[in-house]
Amino acid sequence: MFNLSLEQLIENCKSNDTKAQSELYKLFSSKLFTVCLKYSRNYVEAEDNLQDAFLTIFKKIEQYKNKGSFEGWLKRVTVNTVLQQYRKEKVFDIVNETIADEVEIEIDEDDLSIDYLLQIIQELPDRYRLVFNMYVLDGYSHKDIAEMLEINIGTSKSNLARARQ
Repeated sequence: MFNLSLEQLIENCKSNDTKAQSELYKLFSSKLFTVCLKYSRNYVEAEDNLQDAFLTIFKKIEQYKNKGSFEGWLKRVTVNTVLQQYRKEKVFDIVNETIADEVEIEIDEDDLSIDYLLQIIQELPDRYRLVFNMYVLDGYSHKDIAEMLEINIGTSKSNLARARQ
């Protein structure tokens, strides 16, 4: 086991030390995988997004200046890496869609599992899932979401309403 302080580990990663990078991956991969899973369509895509996120982290670790939470910085880089994939796919382009009439479904809340809820969220269309996760699960404001996803605030609010539907 590598017995370095987090600060020293970060410094070693800035020097492209592969052992330090491996240790950083071991320390944070499970937490960042959870973030990727929230924003991805499925488990396999989340695994790919995690790898992309760590490549970005190692490339941009020089930008971390030991101000604020390192874990918070890692999560922000991870979310931005995943969102960049969606921007490339143009999932936020305006499409003409018809929303089915609202159907009321009876659900026994005591029987809801986290896995089931995650599955339902992952089945949402990309733009709805992303806005839902950012607003409901991560606490971003509509203004922040609009800036991060390069959409307008009204679109963020509309996508949240449709995701909740």
